[in-house]
Amino acid sequence: MMDNWPQEAWNQIVTKVSRTSERIGARFPHASVNGEYVLEPAYWWTAGFWPGLLWLIYRDTRDERLRAYAESCEQQLDEVMAAYDKLDHDMGFMWQLTSVARHKLLDGEAGEGSRRRAMLAANLLVGRYNVKGRYIRAWNPWRPDEDNAGWAIIDCAMNLSLLYWASQTSGDPRFRHVAMEHADTVVEHFIRPDGSVNHIVIFDPDTGERLGVNGGQGYAPNSAWSRGTAWAIYGMALSYKHTREARYLEAAKRAAHFFIANLPEDRVPHWDFRLPEDITKYRDSSAGACAACGLLLIAEFVDETESGLYQQEGERMLHALYMKYGSWDQVGEEGLILQGTSHYPEGKNIDVPLIYGDYFFAEGISRLLKHGELFW
Repeated sequence: MMDNWPQEAWNQIVTKVSRTSERIGARFPHASVNGEYVLEPAYWWTAGFWPGLLWLIYRDTRDERLRAYAESCEQQLDEVMAAYDKLDHDMGFMWQLTSVARHKLLDGEAGEGSRRRAMLAANLLVGRYNVKGRYIRAWNPWRPDEDNAGWAIIDCAMNLSLLYWASQTSGDPRFRHVAMEHADTVVEHFIRPDGSVNHIVIFDPDTGERLGVNGGQGYAPNSAWSRGTAWAIYGMALSYKHTREARYLEAAKRAAHFFIANLPEDRVPHWDFRLPEDITKYRDSSAGACAACGLLLIAEFVDETESGLYQQEGERMLHALYMKYGSWDQVGEEGLILQGTSHYPEGKNIDVPLIYGDYFFAEGISRLLKHGELFW
């Protein structure tokens, strides 16, 4: 690999986001369709990734225009927090990359205002905790006949950082206790012995008994949705970062080994690692970008005999995304990284750039360049 490729990649990210931000501004892109990011309402689960991307760049460039967009996005989320009854497990994605990021980057009242917002979000997230099943409930019903009070999903492993942060900043251990209870449920019920991962686990909401699993965004209940594996890698590594409990690091490593062992030759995963021959093996670049960030974090915590494996694999995946999946020469494409797969079973946003893929790719490159601490 070229020694300077991470800086070249970062320069491309900064140039492109600076350009696309002129249209997107303080709004909430999700998936790029026909070259242009489709905008979602502020309540959508991906609302934090665009401002998070802007904060990553602001930290390096101090571009006040990007800061203003990110701050406006955060302010728009106030209405979501106060007036929307379908807030779910993804409050971490929404407020970790807006309010917590701003709190970490800015001093004085600006940072304090964001701290208060993030603490309120953390309190709302704790309110979704089911004490019988030891899990944070996924989402509220979208239809009157929908009964999902016992559903928990692997994505929530990434949202636990909001609770760890809340305990650290407030001195109140209750947030950490809830996060660890859910993390223990992930270790016990989500990550399989071979390192593959269940997307949805269903519990009896009254007794906590495990009732079964659901394939969710994977191909089937017993398949291996690659982004779910990435959530487990990074989410468990973050739980270890905040607690230093060895079981979380071991779980992250188990999922990482499965992920690495099932990568295709170009190091960018298919959307599910267990697909029948007659199903198209679309890539999911967002899974690769997220997993790479998790691998880089694991590398910080293992001894020297192991560290190189995780560091090198993370770098290889980011390099592959940059060289083979980047849209740098495509003027009509707003996304940074091509060939993401959002929800194959529902036929939604297949083989397109995704804002969370763009965010994790930028975060990974920023990590290689040692720009600063994680927002998580």
